[in-house]
Amino acid sequence: MSNRLVRLTIITDFACANCCIGQHELLDAIAYSQDVLHLPLSFHLEHMPFRLINPTLLNENDPKKVDKCDFLLKHIGKERFAKLQAAISKWADEKGVPISFRGVMSQTTRAHRLCQKAYQIGGQNAQVPLLCAVFKAHMEEGKDIADINVLADLAESTRTMTREQAIAFLESDELEKEVNAMCDEAKSKGITGVPMTIIDGKWAVSGGQSKDVFVQIFKKLAAAGVHSAPSPFSGQSVDMGVCA
Repeated sequence: MSNRLVRLTIITDFACANCCIGQHELLDAIAYSQDVLHLPLSFHLEHMPFRLINPTLLNENDPKKVDKCDFLLKHIGKERFAKLQAAISKWADEKGVPISFRGVMSQTTRAHRLCQKAYQIGGQNAQVPLLCAVFKAHMEEGKDIADINVLADLAESTRTMTREQAIAFLESDELEKEVNAMCDEAKSKGITGVPMTIIDGKWAVSGGQSKDVFVQIFKKLAAAGVHSAPSPFSGQSVDMGVCA
């Protein structure tokens, strides 16, 4: 039996804790579907940028850094932040992944540019490890991912490029227009929150979905077969906590 290729386009932002969770859950679902269920599926992942924070509110070149908790309290309010913090802490405790809101809030344009460059260099095999490393640095270690040196270290540790190559790239304006255009295009299509997962360019799954939700989707795709045209989904996807 031929494997069905499932193309997943994930619109995400590194400033979004639910995007980090969604990445963990999606990769766990893919591994479970292939290694345990042995579904006749192969996957192609491409991450596309989204900016939750307007560059006018937070400039990556500003030497004055803003505490992450202070920023969120100011811009989403005490009640909403408390709910977000409780949900993230619950998931982090259950999964043993130390996501927190410590550190500074970072504008994510440079990180998105670097991840787009990684995709140009080596497709998903280069982009996914770098993307996971950026999420880990920002969400687990509290690092400033607007800092060129932090990003250069991540590029080198994931073997995306040498530290010197990464610094030269990040100090240029390469892919800046492209990332800005991608962010603008997503918003022009009505996307106001992330993560958003587009399956085969046809079906959108919004929010930080669980591993189980993705596994059920993958089972339906496998059952539908390689050349299936109709949607294997019934009704609309459920939003489970989009960052906005």
